[in-house]
Amino acid sequence: MDEQTKNLILATGLSFLVLLTWMFFFPPEPIPETYEQVNEQSGQVSNTGNQKLSDQEVQNYNENAEQDSSDQFAPRVEILTKNLKGSIWLKGGRIDELSLVNYRDTLDKSSNNVSLLSPLGSDKPYYAFHGWAAMEGLENGDTPNSSTVWILKSGTILTENSPIVLTWKNDLGVIFEKRISVDENYMFEVTQSVINGSNSAVKLYPYGNLTRNGQPDTIGFYILHEGVVGMQDGELIETNYDDIIELPTEKRTREIQENGWIGFTDKYWMSTLLPKSGQTFKMDQRYFPATDNFEVWMRLPPVSVGSNESQSVTSNLFIGAKEVNTIKAYQRSLNIENFVDSVDWGWFFYLTKPIFYLLDWFNGFTNNMGWSIILLTLFIKTLLFPLSYKSFVSMSRMKHLQPQMEKIKQNAGDDRAKLQQELMALYKKEKVNPVAGCLPILLQIPVFFSLYKVLFVTIEMRHAPFIGWIQDLSAPDPTSFLNLFGLLPFSPPDPSSLFAIFSIGVYPILMGVTMWLQQKLNPAPTDKTQAMIFAWMPWVFMFMLGQFSAGLVIYWVANNLIQFGQQYIIMYSQGVRPDIFGNIMQTFKRSE
Repeated sequence: MDEQTKNLILATGLSFLVLLTWMFFFPPEPIPETYEQVNEQSGQVSNTGNQKLSDQEVQNYNENAEQDSSDQFAPRVEILTKNLKGSIWLKGGRIDELSLVNYRDTLDKSSNNVSLLSPLGSDKPYYAFHGWAAMEGLENGDTPNSSTVWILKSGTILTENSPIVLTWKNDLGVIFEKRISVDENYMFEVTQSVINGSNSAVKLYPYGNLTRNGQPDTIGFYILHEGVVGMQDGELIETNYDDIIELPTEKRTREIQENGWIGFTDKYWMSTLLPKSGQTFKMDQRYFPATDNFEVWMRLPPVSVGSNESQSVTSNLFIGAKEVNTIKAYQRSLNIENFVDSVDWGWFFYLTKPIFYLLDWFNGFTNNMGWSIILLTLFIKTLLFPLSYKSFVSMSRMKHLQPQMEKIKQNAGDDRAKLQQELMALYKKEKVNPVAGCLPILLQIPVFFSLYKVLFVTIEMRHAPFIGWIQDLSAPDPTSFLNLFGLLPFSPPDPSSLFAIFSIGVYPILMGVTMWLQQKLNPAPTDKTQAMIFAWMPWVFMFMLGQFSAGLVIYWVANNLIQFGQQYIIMYSQGVRPDIFGNIMQTFKRSE
């Protein structure tokens, strides 16, 4: 067996092993009225200064809040923006009904819009609300709770151009207000105000809450995190739902000194509580078995409000799609630390992030993620061309050395040490690296896996079309040779079926064919076992990658074609004339 053949077998075998390993591990009600630690004293004072109100201002606030809020009818306030539609339930002041205008459950344009939040009474309630918890001068019943019916003070519909204001007054004369606004994307701003019309000072703290009833259906892949995601002063926090249930008490609450956020993340969607930049606060994640609720809390520092004084605190709430550019824009404009890391870039973030940004940049020119993947492939192959050039030149020189290597083997006989010594001397003399052929293939492996990660987790790939029948680059090629790519009147096996592995589409077949053609640049090994391995390898890979995302298979096809061209030209320039047709015919002759 010559050294070139050994290198090819080694490189291919390593690729196969890594890919196989990858496939094995990564196959494609009532709200608590107060936080459990309501009586904790943080000793921190809000940076928002108290405002002294005039007697007339206090009277005006009292008059506006004198409406009856005991009516359990609890109407809703509509939410309607360019990207969101839903409503706010005035009972509890919950944002509990929200769907995405521009995203649907399936490719079918008649399918439902993606629903993010759901009210009580639905299958799995999921909602957000903000409130106040009493500390001094007030009892728990003196602050708005889950049963409070708020009054719509101003506004009619919450849009990107028209905020709303909710108000409620307790029996002591303390008035609570919530001003809610939303931008054209997915960011809400909530300003909570306390107007103290009582005769004594009060102390309380503002909080935000996200409640999710029941454990949601998750992908269940190790490659993807779903559950709680947050940031604690530069440290990324990720807790899956099973771990939340088992989370020890001492790890539920975290102190944030300057910058942080917390929320729930799905594969493509997210809800997040966001204090203002530089705000000290406490975050909490926990599970309540009695209600089967998963909850995250944001507790801001307590504030003291004197008689006839007011106090306001503003925070943000993100509910929407994890669009990288949108999230990154919020990170810059609102100074949200590492907000873009809410997208699960994984351990290889130093590769996945640049790969996504390159794809996104190319998409700015092509307006098609499929062509962007091809341009990315060309870019990577160009970047690695110097290494590929050295590799192919070395492989070509190895062919010229075959007569000398055979002579050395004959002279050495059974003396393995002498054989290796003389071969290494020959390599050194001729300046040939026998392992150079492995390097380009091995360097492709982390790129391949990183691209797989990007295609899997980024919403930009969801339902992204290429050309023809490829309408979703994040999904497998929908065609199948089992029904002759749609010519026969029956459907291929369902993706969940064990037989789906045999349902190979056009692009996986192209991947196998291009890999096979690449092999034909060189004669097949003379050893029958080696020849059989090489003969089967393209088709094994074809079936293994058949159920991978179409975008990944398109990348592999483009990579094979570009590498074929590079290798052909370099071999030709080195005096090695690839006999592709002859090698193909030789294959069929051996099979006879």
